Amino acid sequence: MIDHTGLKVSNPEKSRHFYNRALAPLGYQAMMQIPREHTGGKVVVGYGVPPKPDFWLSEGEPQDKLHIAFRADTRAQVDEFFKAALIAGGRDNGAPGLRPHYHPDYYGAFVLDPDGHNIEACCHLPA
Repeated sequence: MIDHTGLKVSNPEKSRHFYNRALAPLGYQAMMQIPREHTGGKVVVGYGVPPKPDFWLSEGEPQDKLHIAFRADTRAQVDEFFKAALIAGGRDNGAPGLRPHYHPDYYGAFVLDPDGHNIEACCHLPA
């Protein structure tokens, strides 16, 4: 099981705006910012569903575009994630819908964050 993961982001302020809104429908929130004296002066922010952050944004130039998928409890949460992400400046990379090539009940939506990372919300439950 993965304990935590993260991304490098080129503009922490822009990314925080995006992730604060996009992840809210999934219950995620910014929970912690590491003091800059421990990060070489860079912004490092931890997101999660309380009580623990498990997704981290670190200021820096992304070397690769990554794919991160967040689990949603319902298909409605996937829909809300997609809407919120687009309003927050994300770019459509796959509207909400079934992805039966993964499995019959796979329902997901994909957006590109401000740095072009492919961010997904998915639900594995039947409608």
